[in-house]
Amino acid sequence: MTLDRFYPIFDDANWLQRMLPLGVKLVQLRIKDQPIDVVQQHIARSRDLCRQHGAVLVVNDYWQLAIELGCDWVHLGQEDLDDADLKAIRAAGLKLGVSTHDEDELDRVLALSPEYVALGPVYPTILKQMKWHEQGLPRVREWKTRIGSIPLVGIGGMSVERAPGVFEAGADIVSVVTDITLNADPEARVRQWVEATR
Repeated sequence: MTLDRFYPIFDDANWLQRMLPLGVKLVQLRIKDQPIDVVQQHIARSRDLCRQHGAVLVVNDYWQLAIELGCDWVHLGQEDLDDADLKAIRAAGLKLGVSTHDEDELDRVLALSPEYVALGPVYPTILKQMKWHEQGLPRVREWKTRIGSIPLVGIGGMSVERAPGVFEAGADIVSVVTDITLNADPEARVRQWVEATR
């Protein structure tokens, strides 16, 4: 299965309802600080929307709900890996994407045979406080050499304008958050992203 090159991340199923009709084919639902029943509702709705639009849904963090709700993909950060039951995830047939930021994390992740590896932040990001400085395009090249045929996702400070350089450096997929969600016209921006990555 080939994943789409454009990978937006949203924190609410309403975003998916708005953006999937514009051609989004790979999307992550990343919900933080919500009651579990609310998270469950958003995941179930997002799952149904993605099936309706022929898109791949990746559930961030909530692997138990992803299994329970019959989802296909889960994304785990390094902290999430500490607590996740990887055997249960694999037994349920879930495909796994994982975040990496340094060599030790990459070694740990490659031992898990993930379906994709994310590297970030490639550029400075305003999304969240991180202990890692920008990785830069040379690190993207290095990671792609290390992981070979596993898809590499570049994330952090992404924009339509920066995407070509990130792809050129070796990323297979570019993931984006605030360039869409903080844009004055998110729909127009998604259309630009779709055009730039197809």
